[in-house]
Amino acid sequence: MTPEQLKKLEDKLWQAADKLRANSELKASEYSTPVLGLIFLRFASIRYNKVKAQIEKEFTAQTGRLLRPKHEIAIEKCGFYLPPEAEYQYLLELPEEKNIAKAIKHAMEQVESYKPELEGTLPKDEYFRLVTNKDKSLPKTLLKVFADIPEDATGDVFGKIYEYFLSEFALTEGQGGGEFFTPTSVVKLMVEIIEPYKGTIYDPACGSGGMFVQSAHFVERRRAELQDNDSTDLFVYGTEKTGETAKLAKMNLAINGLRGEIKVANTYYEDPFNSYGRFDFVMANPPFNVDEVILDRVKGQRRFNEHGIPQNKTKKSEKKKKEGDVDAVPNANYLWINLFSTSLNENGRAALVMANSASDARHSEAEIRDHIIKTGVMDAMLTLPKNMFYTVTLPATLWFFDKANTRKKPADRRILFIDARNIFKQVTRAHREFTDEHIQNIATIVRLHRGETKRLKELLKQYDKQAAAAAKAAEKQHVLLDALKKKKLAEKDKKQWERAVDEAEKAYKELLADKQYYEGHIAWLKERFPNGVYEDVTGLCKSASLADVAEQDYSLNPGRYVGVVIEEDGLTEEAFKQEMKERHERLNTLNNKAKELGNNINKNITNLF
Repeated sequence: MTPEQLKKLEDKLWQAADKLRANSELKASEYSTPVLGLIFLRFASIRYNKVKAQIEKEFTAQTGRLLRPKHEIAIEKCGFYLPPEAEYQYLLELPEEKNIAKAIKHAMEQVESYKPELEGTLPKDEYFRLVTNKDKSLPKTLLKVFADIPEDATGDVFGKIYEYFLSEFALTEGQGGGEFFTPTSVVKLMVEIIEPYKGTIYDPACGSGGMFVQSAHFVERRRAELQDNDSTDLFVYGTEKTGETAKLAKMNLAINGLRGEIKVANTYYEDPFNSYGRFDFVMANPPFNVDEVILDRVKGQRRFNEHGIPQNKTKKSEKKKKEGDVDAVPNANYLWINLFSTSLNENGRAALVMANSASDARHSEAEIRDHIIKTGVMDAMLTLPKNMFYTVTLPATLWFFDKANTRKKPADRRILFIDARNIFKQVTRAHREFTDEHIQNIATIVRLHRGETKRLKELLKQYDKQAAAAAKAAEKQHVLLDALKKKKLAEKDKKQWERAVDEAEKAYKELLADKQYYEGHIAWLKERFPNGVYEDVTGLCKSASLADVAEQDYSLNPGRYVGVVIEEDGLTEEAFKQEMKERHERLNTLNNKAKELGNNINKNITNLF
C-alpha cells in the first residue's frame, strides 16, 4: 500500500467513523476505545486469516493419542487464536436484529481467554454505550466501516491507522494530537542504527508500542538478508503511565506477534523491570522538559544518579519551604538520558529522542553530560529536520549510546555527529519525513563509521538493481507508448485514445523518475564516500575524538562539529536537482515555442507585402 493509498484510506475511515460519532452524540473519549478495539479485531482477523489454512491443516493431520489443541497451534503460528465467533467476518455477517454489541463483547472475551497477556485489555462493555433505545445500528455500521481495511494490510499499516485515529481523537478532545507517537520514519532510523536483532528491548515511555513494532519489522527483514532461521526473537519490556495507552501497547504487541510485557508505571518513581544494567537495547521518545519531578524521590536511585542528578544550584527560599513547597528537578531531560545509559548491559545499545536544548544544556546538566561523555558510552548524535513530528515543531536530536565503546581506550573513542536537517521528503507544507532510502543512507554513515564497509556495497548494489528494473520497465512502456501513438483509429475513438496516451505517458515518466531517483541516491553516496569507507563530510558528518569534544566544552550539538549547512529552502538536494531539471526542460519548451511563434509572425508579415 503506497503512502497516498494509505492516506486516502485513513481519511475515508476517519470521516465515516467521525460522522457516526457526531450522529450518536457520544464524546470522543467515550467513542475512541470501542472504535480502536474494532480496528484491533479487524487486523487480528487479517493476520489470523493468513495462517488459518495452515492451522487447520496441521490440526486435522494429527494422529495418535496426544493431539495438540487448535488454539496452541494458532498461538505458535501467529501469536493468538480467534475462535469462529471472534472472527471479524462472523460479526460482520450477523443479521441486524441480533445484539451486535453483546456479540462483539463476547468476541473480545474469547480473544483474551486464549491470550492471558491481554486479560482486561480489550474493550467489552464499552460497545453497549454505542446503543440507544432510538438507534441500535451503530456497532453494526462501524463493523462495516472497518471492513474496508483490505486483507493485504500489514501490521505496519495497522500501526499507522491506529496512530492516525489516536491523533484525531486527541485533537477532537482538544488535547495535543499525536502525543503518544514518534513518527514512523524517525523510529525506523533509530532501529536501523542500533539494530535490535536479538535479545531484550526496553522502552520506559512506550506509548502505544510503536518502537517495538518497528524493531520487529527490522528483525524480519534482517533475518531474510542473513538467511537466518534462528527462532530467537526480541522480548520487549515497556512502561507507560497512562492505563488506556498501555492497553493500546498490549494490543499492538499481540497483533504483531511480539513477546513481551507492558506495565502501567510512572518511570520517574517506579522501576518494575529492575532496569539497571539489564537490557540489550533501549529505545524511547520520552516527554521533553518536564519540571515537576520530585527530587527526593529520584536522587537515591542509581539508575538516575550514576552520572549525577539535575538540580538547581541555589536553595529554595525559606518562605517557599514554609509554604510546603518541595524541591523538584529543574528539567527531567537528563533523568531520561541517565536512565538510557544505565539500563544497558555490557554490550547494550540505546537510541532516544531528545529536545535540541539538552545537547548544550548548562549548570548541573553540563556536569552530567561531561561525565557521560568521559565514560565512553556516547556513540552518535543526529540533528533531525524541522517539522518531523505531527503536532510539535520543537527541534529534536537523536542520541545513540553503545556500551561496548566504554571498553575502548580513551584515545580510540570517537563520537559521530550527523546533521540531517537537509535530508527529508516534504509530505505536506507542515510535515516532513524520511524516505526508506534516506533512512538507509543515514544508517550507512553510522555503519561506515563502525568499519562495516560491506553494507555500503550491498546498498549500492540494491539501488543499482532498482534503477535497472525501473529503466527496463520504462523502456517497455516507451515501446507501448510509441505503438499507441502510431495506432490508426476512427474519429469516434479519439477521446478514448487521448486518455490512453496521457496515461501511458504518465506511467512512462513515473518509471523514468524512479530510475533517476535511485541513480540520485547512488550518486549521493558515491560523492560523499568515494573510497567506500567513512570520511568526514562538511555539512553532514564528523567523527570527533574526546579531545575535539573537550575543545567544544563538551557540547553534543552536531552543528558545532560538521561545519556549515546550506540554508534550507524546503527542498532536499535530490528534490532541488529534480526541480531545476524540470524548470530547464520547461524553459527549453517555451524557448522553442517562442521561436516557432516568431517564425510564424515573420512569415505572416512577409505575406502582407
